[in-house]
Amino acid sequence: MGRVLETMTFDEIIAELEAASDPAARAGMARFGITPERAYGIKIPVLRAMARRAGRDHALARRLWARDTRETRILACMIEEPDKVDEKQLERMARAFTYWESCDQCCMNLIEKTRFAWPLAFAWSERPEETHKRAGFVLMARLAVSDKKAPDADFEPFFEIIERHAGDGRNLVKKAVNWALRQIGKRSPALHGMAVECAERIAAQNARAARWVAADALRELRSPAVLQRLGIESPASR
Repeated sequence: MGRVLETMTFDEIIAELEAASDPAARAGMARFGITPERAYGIKIPVLRAMARRAGRDHALARRLWARDTRETRILACMIEEPDKVDEKQLERMARAFTYWESCDQCCMNLIEKTRFAWPLAFAWSERPEETHKRAGFVLMARLAVSDKKAPDADFEPFFEIIERHAGDGRNLVKKAVNWALRQIGKRSPALHGMAVECAERIAAQNARAARWVAADALRELRSPAVLQRLGIESPASR
């Protein structure tokens, strides 16, 4: 017989969160830009373990999201069933992104696994709101890692968007733009060349944020580790 997976009810999850609450950790999160209005101060690995025990459950995820604490919303994204969400639900979630962790955890644990990931990467990256825009570029970065079947051609349109928004000086945006550029450039030799060329064009922009995005991306893309992994000959060895 197969092993019967342990499951958790909503009340059990809340009781466990309350028992594990760490006021000192909660107070320290602000130093890392994690600024929810309500939080238990529980680390991500602990939440992942709880999510594995709870299993995928659409109804439970909706209930946890409605609770509106840092931990219940992260858990909601971890246990949500990607094929049961619709775009309206994801848009409601995105409106609740008020700091980088809420955005990134939702994108990584749920949105990138849905059929809406690619269109939302394009749509959200053009939004004016800082966390919406960040979410668009986080999705680009994550798709470059997780969508193993996508051809290089699917990623090429992202370079134009990355180049256009590289000068956005808002911290959450510029770091996500940089992340997307680096991850796409590390996906294949062909995309690496396009990413380097994109970074060089960005470096020429008259914006401090753009110069930072380009310099940081080029530092990694031209590193020996990346070149070796992609089978690209180092310029210094030619």
